[in-house]
Amino acid sequence: MSIFTLLFPDFSLILIGFLLARHAHWGGHFWAGVEKIVYFIMFPALLFYTTSRTRFDFHSTGHLLQVAVITTGCGMLLGWLAKFMFTTAPRIFESGVQTAFRFNSYIALAIASRLAGDEGTALMALLIGFLVPLCNMGAVYALAHNSGRLMKEIASNPLVVGTASGVLFSVLEIPMPEGIAATLSRLGNASIALGLLAVGAGMRLSGLREAKGIAAYFLSVKLLALPFIALLLGRWLELPPLQLQIAVVFCALPTASSAYVLAARMGGNGPFVAFLISASTVLSVLTLPVWLSLVR
Repeated sequence: MSIFTLLFPDFSLILIGFLLARHAHWGGHFWAGVEKIVYFIMFPALLFYTTSRTRFDFHSTGHLLQVAVITTGCGMLLGWLAKFMFTTAPRIFESGVQTAFRFNSYIALAIASRLAGDEGTALMALLIGFLVPLCNMGAVYALAHNSGRLMKEIASNPLVVGTASGVLFSVLEIPMPEGIAATLSRLGNASIALGLLAVGAGMRLSGLREAKGIAAYFLSVKLLALPFIALLLGRWLELPPLQLQIAVVFCALPTASSAYVLAARMGGNGPFVAFLISASTVLSVLTLPVWLSLVR
């Protein structure tokens, strides 16, 4: 499968969502509802279904997890360096730094599924389960250093709950009734398409009126520096071909669309974050094929 064929369906759905949100006149409440049902029900169902059906060998995936965790840590460090490199309003930095290391889970699983079916999806789900808590902690800490809700938000995150529950089912080898498995499978299949449509609907390319330098820096860290680090680490640790592909794709993903929700809810600069999310999604159309070509 060519890289163009691999990525075209996913970015086409993002484009369709973008066009529908601007020309279908369905209203913001419609798209907010779509994102909620995907985030709280369909996407956790997909994570639970794929991980519960996979027999994990943590000995063989240990290096993959190391690459993802170390690279994400580098993203956090590089993101925080911006505080000393640029002179901007504190809320600009605190709101935007999360975009240097957070990732879009919808695009992650869509690409992993097309790369290697259930095996690729399970490996990507494993990374999502481990890295969502770490990234959320980093994002929340930047916006509210003294927040007492940090651990509660992590423990109740639907992506964490879905993945952790699925891994537990897999490790304990708990049988799943066929009817429940079929229901979860259908929810999971629908989540990717709807999630990508919601990503496109939420794109905003007009929120950058200040701090262009730090914006370019955060985008460069997320789309260029992190996949480069993952590629070097993966080759140094001699990851198997599929794991190397998953690691590099994971680290080359555009930033999470939920970063805007967090910034807006915690008093940050929402328009600035919305621009970074949208710009990283658009630019990843150019950068993701390059990184995929280096590991295929």
